[in-house]
Amino acid sequence: MNTTIKNPVYRKRLLAHRVGITLSVLAMGIGLAFLAWILGTLLYNGFGALAGTLFTNDTPAPGTPGGGLRNAIVGSLMMVGLSTLVSTPIGILAGIYLAEYGENNKFAQVTRFVTDIMLSAPSIVIGLFVYAIYVANVQHFSGYAGAIALSLIAVPVVVRTTDNMLRLVPSSLLEAAYALGAPHWKVAMTVRLRAVKAGVVTGVLLAVARVAGETAPLLFTALNNQFYSHDMNAPLANLPVVIYQFAMSPYDDWRSLAWGGALLVTATVLLLNIISRTMFAQKTPR
Repeated sequence: MNTTIKNPVYRKRLLAHRVGITLSVLAMGIGLAFLAWILGTLLYNGFGALAGTLFTNDTPAPGTPGGGLRNAIVGSLMMVGLSTLVSTPIGILAGIYLAEYGENNKFAQVTRFVTDIMLSAPSIVIGLFVYAIYVANVQHFSGYAGAIALSLIAVPVVVRTTDNMLRLVPSSLLEAAYALGAPHWKVAMTVRLRAVKAGVVTGVLLAVARVAGETAPLLFTALNNQFYSHDMNAPLANLPVVIYQFAMSPYDDWRSLAWGGALLVTATVLLLNIISRTMFAQKTPR
């Protein structure tokens, strides 16, 4: 018989190990059970609300049967699209600066610190900030204000992802480019950034997934609009706020539309995460 099993210290460590593994598996099982419960409820109620009118009709008036979410879907696509166009170049360029010139630069250190704070800041604080500096000055809600708030949430995600991915590039690759006489800016843009372009695109997609379901900042910026509108300089309908308002209403038709909108947002975020992870897994060298 193995003498180590008779060792009381070994037996104590083995018992602690088994207890720790058991508790970890139990905690994971509880978390997965609640997640399955939430997703099951969402799928059960959301699929019941899916219909052709959900994408062709606008949000109905209180107590009116039928209706859809066309105006909210279009408004969300407009604001998320504009915020992506704004945050992507800013975030990528800032990430390049931090990776290339931020080793011993105090300004870069401050930028990283502020970026980390913005990553952990509650989204409602971002919404109040945009309300104070923009909405209160122009004296009306608008889609532009919503896009600004979403951009402020997306930029830190793109910055940190780009910075971290660029730091993974082997120094030998950079030294080879410098040895051929390439200037610093060209090495950064055509060698280093190209080597991790899949990871950078992944960061952009994750940022889009992050802002697609934000409700709190839009309550203070874009607000809502019951009618179909392309005017970004006026209150604009959007899925998160419509879901929030319809879910809290006493009307069954509105609550059904809220479940359908929640399923659309969840499916969109899930699809973006799957695309980003698949792209990263296929294009990143092992």
